[in-house]
Amino acid sequence: MKKIIISTFVLIILSGCAYLGNAHYNELFGPEKTQARIVDANSGDGAEFLQHVKPVIDTRCVVCHGCYDAPCQLKLSSPEGIDRGLSKELVYDGTRLLASTPSRLLFDATTTEQWREKEFSPVLNERAQNEEANLAGSVLFNTLVLKQSSPLPEDEVLDERFDFSLSRNQSCATMGEFDQLADEQPHAGMPYGLPGVSAAEFQHLQNWIKKGGKMAHIKPPSAAELAKVKNWEAFLNQDGLKYQLSARYIYEHWFLAHIYFSDAQSPNFFKLVRSSTPPGEDIKLISARRPYDNPNVERVYYRLLHDRSTILSKTHLPLKLTDEKLTRLYQQFIAPKYTVSSLPSYEPALASNPFKTFEALPIDAKYQFMLDEAELIIMGFIKGPVCRGQIALNVINDHFWVAFADPEKVATPEVGKMLMQHEDALELPAAEESNALPISNWVKYSVREKRYLKAKVELANKMFKNGEHLTTDLLWKGEGHNQNAALTIFRHFDSATVVKGLVGQQPKTMWVLDYALFERIHYLLVAGFDVYGNIGHQLITRLYMDFLRLEGEQNFLALLPESQREAIKQSWYRKSPPSLSTFFENNREFSQPSGISYQTDKPQSELYGLIKQTLEAVLSPRYDYKKVPAPLSAINTMPAKAINLLPQLSYVLVKEQDEHKAYTIIHHNAHYNISSLLNEDGQRAYEEDTVTIVPGFIGDYPSAIWYLNNPQQVAAFAEQLPLMQVEADYRALKSKFAIRRTHPQFWQYSDILHHVARQYRGVEFGMFDYNRLENR
Repeated sequence: MKKIIISTFVLIILSGCAYLGNAHYNELFGPEKTQARIVDANSGDGAEFLQHVKPVIDTRCVVCHGCYDAPCQLKLSSPEGIDRGLSKELVYDGTRLLASTPSRLLFDATTTEQWREKEFSPVLNERAQNEEANLAGSVLFNTLVLKQSSPLPEDEVLDERFDFSLSRNQSCATMGEFDQLADEQPHAGMPYGLPGVSAAEFQHLQNWIKKGGKMAHIKPPSAAELAKVKNWEAFLNQDGLKYQLSARYIYEHWFLAHIYFSDAQSPNFFKLVRSSTPPGEDIKLISARRPYDNPNVERVYYRLLHDRSTILSKTHLPLKLTDEKLTRLYQQFIAPKYTVSSLPSYEPALASNPFKTFEALPIDAKYQFMLDEAELIIMGFIKGPVCRGQIALNVINDHFWVAFADPEKVATPEVGKMLMQHEDALELPAAEESNALPISNWVKYSVREKRYLKAKVELANKMFKNGEHLTTDLLWKGEGHNQNAALTIFRHFDSATVVKGLVGQQPKTMWVLDYALFERIHYLLVAGFDVYGNIGHQLITRLYMDFLRLEGEQNFLALLPESQREAIKQSWYRKSPPSLSTFFENNREFSQPSGISYQTDKPQSELYGLIKQTLEAVLSPRYDYKKVPAPLSAINTMPAKAINLLPQLSYVLVKEQDEHKAYTIIHHNAHYNISSLLNEDGQRAYEEDTVTIVPGFIGDYPSAIWYLNNPQQVAAFAEQLPLMQVEADYRALKSKFAIRRTHPQFWQYSDILHHVARQYRGVEFGMFDYNRLENR
């Protein structure tokens, strides 16, 4: 790679005073003092930031420093995050005995001084404001200089000095510690483990930091968007108790969504938040660990806050609100005849249990509301803070389909009565708040789950007596148009994805969700999960999810021939622990036959075909793996030995004249069972691994990027990939066809990747995350 020539000024900084201790900085540039950095977008500094600096930060920095899992909590996706700086404390810590203090931007501190009190250290200079000090005293600038002075080795695969594991030790050096970091880890310059920024990009960043690091927010929403905001806030904040309870329910399900109103490819996005101030006044955010925690104000107002941060694919949950959607909510929650005599409290034992809190709301309204945006609701536990790391995700299979029971058949008054009678048994682990004792609580919730399942089975035996209604007619058909009726979930070891449609080859298992199950999954993994909670809270959440997964699978099994249900279930849970066998025993009381007359000796495969046929009108064709053209489609039938060498997610760009086609290769890890919390490797069935290649982009964390220039390369790649036997074969292919993290033009290809992704994803587009980009 052609080295970037560092200016004489920067070399003087690097050799003379860039790496100094705090005492020397105090002597040279005075004591630390926080700075006001956010300026008007129309000012010279503001316009400079938005035009020349923000694009560099977004495309070169945010791809690793974007959210909860950003190294050192350095979130560079907004001016507030840049100003907050970095912290040595981990957000994701599976070993802490006590819950930690949250550190969420905009919520847990509102000023730079408050973040410094929380021990966040600056990455921009906070001493005397002059050009020399601004450069010498900036951690951000010095990490860029360190990369320029010690560029990546020319080796294709980086050596053991580079650690790319998610659990790697993080130095999070302050300026006073930077000299030691530079001496001990000269390879630690930024971007870490990737090529440095270009000369022009470096110059933009240097000039910006030199002038004091002034920042501006993106342009405000349009008048039309603000009118929509006003209309929706008026609906959500009416005084009637029906409205207030309904608004609370809506908020607790939509608080992660990126709400938008415009059909533009890149509209403004808003977050539904709780505020102590009514519409028309400035929003004053209510800070609480969970969306249902006590707000400690007389009246909660639900407001739409303009999200001014860079959109990241891994946290992007777009939700379009329209006049038709507003009418739909009115018909679901306000028009029905029911009475809300008083509003429920925010006591943890009550607020964490949606069946108690929202008992007054009609069960069919709640269920249909969730079904209308089922992908969004499930995406909450995929893209919310719970799903980072293998421990949180090893409770689900790598590839499975999801369908839903028809609300007209399972959201009935009889079901509602059963839920009311057993609402205590439906209490969730979040009732223990953020500090929990996993063993004792596990026993308690296990007993309650068995009690609920017993009541559910008794009712199901009556509802489906002699197989009546126990056919694919039981499934919600999306009212003939809603593609949320059929979903696919992919797990990528330590991340996951949900998409519309029944995507890929027939999976090992499938879930059929009913209202109570859908609601509990949301309140367990989204509304009730605290990423800052202790190890007990995180373990009990994961263990309880075992129950819910089994329940969803049980609903699917009920559609299969009674004589084969047990054998199929046992095949899913080979080598499972004895405790699981006990749980299975408690579920054998459902004894009704399937209402389907099977014609083959492979009923599960036949059932998958019938479900596809039943939901055909609402199956999204977007990721139809059968539409992948030859020769790439041959990848779907690769032998397991070659599949084992693939990373979890690979993006393939194929250049066709002046445009690019995109594909995703998804590696599905097979397991004998997924009921072992800490021994996942011991449950791996490597010889059963499968792979799916689909059009477009699935996932948010690419592990590998392949770039194929012409039809000859496409053919060679598709032919050679299935022939791999050992790691050396994989590395040889990467040398031919891949854009490794060490590729001299990595950033140019990264820009192409994001440009193509924007074309494919439209309003769903967000920056990818490179923290899982492999070094192979």
